[in-house]
Amino acid sequence: MGLEGAPQEAITSWSATGSGENSKIGIVLVHGFTSTPSVMRPWAQFLNSHGFSVRVPLLPGHGTSVDDLEAVSWQQWPTEIETHLNQLLLDCEKVFLCGFSMGGAASLHVAARYQSELTGIILVNPMIHREGVWPTAVKFAARFVKSFGTSGSDIKSKDVVQWKYDRTPMRAAHQLLILLENTRKILPTIKTPTILFRSEIDHTLPATNARIILNRIASKHKEEVILSNSFHVAPLDHDQEQLFADSLNFIREFS
Repeated sequence: MGLEGAPQEAITSWSATGSGENSKIGIVLVHGFTSTPSVMRPWAQFLNSHGFSVRVPLLPGHGTSVDDLEAVSWQQWPTEIETHLNQLLLDCEKVFLCGFSMGGAASLHVAARYQSELTGIILVNPMIHREGVWPTAVKFAARFVKSFGTSGSDIKSKDVVQWKYDRTPMRAAHQLLILLENTRKILPTIKTPTILFRSEIDHTLPATNARIILNRIASKHKEEVILSNSFHVAPLDHDQEQLFADSLNFIREFS
């Protein structure tokens, strides 16, 4: 699905200040590649309803036009997350990072540099590699192919809309692969408590992505939760209630 007809609030960044005893606990929720904050906003609103301060960034190049994504460098994605993270750190005593798909890789890249400031990491079907796809090959292909069509949203529920681009610029795909490559190298430096949610059936990413992350990070607390009734876009799918509840318990446990 493209962005035609998308409500403005679904494709722009969103934030909300917390209240009560949880107001000093902040959470950044990061969407995936070619997607928009629409994926993370219901989750953020749920957490905010429990008093947490939340921020949902719009990653550079997203939520506008495919041409904008073509012009982005991979460093801009973690930099945008850092901006929102630092905003929360001004007022919050504890901060968590939540990343979905490519947003997971970008969040891990940030987490490696913010070990002392972060309390926990929450990942949902995170991307960390694309087997058999190499940055040099994609960079070469970008000389001849500007973009390629993407499949529809990988959501089991038939009643949900994920607002996202329907094409992927080849140059942006190259930048994505560089992000993944650089993030894999620094996974062993991450010691932050981590919970990883993985859909049992995911047509977008194989389970090797989760295995690489859990095997390489140095966190003493790292757990995997299997979602049995969702496809890749789990924050909008049938297991949404379980994902929200388990993430809430994780946040409470470590804060």
